Amino acid sequence: MQIATRTDGQRAILRLSGRFEFSAHREFREAVDQVLRQGGIDELVVDLMGLDYVDSSALGMLLMLRERAMGAKLGVVLAKPRGMVRQALDIAHFEKLFTIT
Repeated sequence: MQIATRTDGQRAILRLSGRFEFSAHREFREAVDQVLRQGGIDELVVDLMGLDYVDSSALGMLLMLRERAMGAKLGVVLAKPRGMVRQALDIAHFEKLFTIT
């Protein structure tokens, strides 16, 4: 999986592409840590449009992100999921935990 990070005002954006699975846990955690260390961020957008696949550990990493962001008082948005990724989020009822756009 590839992760591109950028900021847009008070919003940090993590753009994920490829396959989000257990092998990406270290890289994902490092990207999240980098965002959480930044000052002046109110919202974290995880752009899922480029993802082709998520496994159960990826869903767990998103839950970990949610907990850490809540502790830092950041809102989290899961943006643009499509196909199998959207289906996995729907099955896991992530709409009850995240804003999904």
